[in-house]
Amino acid sequence: MYTLGEFIIDNKDRFLYSTESLLRLFSSIKLAAKAINKEVNKAGLTKTIIGSTGIINIQGEKQQKLDNYAHKVFIESLKSRNVVCGIASEEEKDFIIIKEKNDNCSKNEYIVLLDPLDGSSNIDVNVPIGTIFSVYIRKSSVNITLEDFLQEGYRQILAGYIIYGSSTILVYTIGNGVYGFTLDPTIGTFYLSHPNISFPKKEKIYSINEGNYDKFPIGIKHFIKYCQETNENRPYTARYIGSLVGDFHRNMIQGGIYIYPNHYDCPHGKLRLLYECNPIAFLTEQAGGKASDGTTRILNIKPSSLHQRTPFICGPINMVNKLEAFMKTNYYE
Repeated sequence: MYTLGEFIIDNKDRFLYSTESLLRLFSSIKLAAKAINKEVNKAGLTKTIIGSTGIINIQGEKQQKLDNYAHKVFIESLKSRNVVCGIASEEEKDFIIIKEKNDNCSKNEYIVLLDPLDGSSNIDVNVPIGTIFSVYIRKSSVNITLEDFLQEGYRQILAGYIIYGSSTILVYTIGNGVYGFTLDPTIGTFYLSHPNISFPKKEKIYSINEGNYDKFPIGIKHFIKYCQETNENRPYTARYIGSLVGDFHRNMIQGGIYIYPNHYDCPHGKLRLLYECNPIAFLTEQAGGKASDGTTRILNIKPSSLHQRTPFICGPINMVNKLEAFMKTNYYE
């Protein structure tokens, strides 16, 4: 069986940048993932890691204890490998500059953006949660600036997620397909388990929080009705976990569309462009799908702030195209 490290080395010609630095970066991601996996697996046995911290984070949301733990673990792990020059996390207001030992970060080239723990409120009920990561090459030559982080999604050189569920799986792309590696907890090694992941030709799932139905634009309402009609291969099955990683992972494996539109309470959408939508959009396209805000390709959006939100739709090309056609009547009833 292929380990993650062996796979990267054997496919080094497919990566435009240093294979050594990529291995070091993945080493830090794997280390943090295994630490979080350990805490997730014992969450039911201890109250110290579940529940809220009582703090409202930069997103205006109650920070979960596991959010805070995952954030700290990833930051410390990424700092230790001396390849990252800057980190932005969904849990921090501002970006973090990582200094080298000589107090100069001009040699390190990677900018990392993180959602340390997506869907963390689900930990109390044992529902799959995850970590989402996105990597860019810095633009600045000496001092890290905000512009290093506000890059369009198509400039990503690496994106992926770790899903903590019945097994822990790391899924990533470097722009040459999507690959999944499952953690063997007995020896702490990630093995290739999902080579060349792509959306199935048969479309059968739609994922949206229909509890917000009355608030949706009419185009979204029409698309939901389309999914529910009996015609050809429809109706589609409704599946919604409330964890982006969990919903996307299922839909990419089984064939389905994920939808989090804008609505009355979230006029600009709810999901974060940099921490969630860009990396998932990169994976979507590499798996043969399409990612959109309803009208525009997600990876073409120029970010204007670290915590910018956007409507988000991703899935098989035909399904997203159909939704976009309905969105041309994007107004509220």
